[in-house]
Amino acid sequence: MRTFTSIDELAAAVGETLGPGPWYPVEQRRVDLFADATDDHQWIHIDPVRAAAGPYGGTIAHGYLTLSLLPALVGGLYRVDGVRMGVNYGLNRVRFPAPVRVGGAVRAAATIGRVEPVEGGAQVLTTVTVDSDAGGKPVCVAETVSRLYVGPTSA
Repeated sequence: MRTFTSIDELAAAVGETLGPGPWYPVEQRRVDLFADATDDHQWIHIDPVRAAAGPYGGTIAHGYLTLSLLPALVGGLYRVDGVRMGVNYGLNRVRFPAPVRVGGAVRAAATIGRVEPVEGGAQVLTTVTVDSDAGGKPVCVAETVSRLYVGPTSA
């Protein structure tokens, strides 16, 4: 975990890559719960028997499930002292170059692209690359936009 003492110190680290972080398991139960939450019950995600005969030899995680793991995967890479709240502001670009096989694990590295002032804090553009323990191409590459707010919390 990299700790920045201020937004200015984070801004000075533009271009730096943090991580990769620890491996994070992707299990069938998580995939099934995501399918239920999103009503995306495609067999390639939830039917291990049918998927075994499919193109990947087993079930794979939803691309959007992989994307939804970014806060967990990146959250352990860095923090900024004095930040009272961080929010996901959006995404500029997302790609899923390779599948995440269920039963495997993923981890992320993040490259700080830009840090710009906004009212009450900073907007941070980060390119996150998620890799699989199966190797090969990344399973997700996303340009994320976050807002970090500093100062005292309100009651």
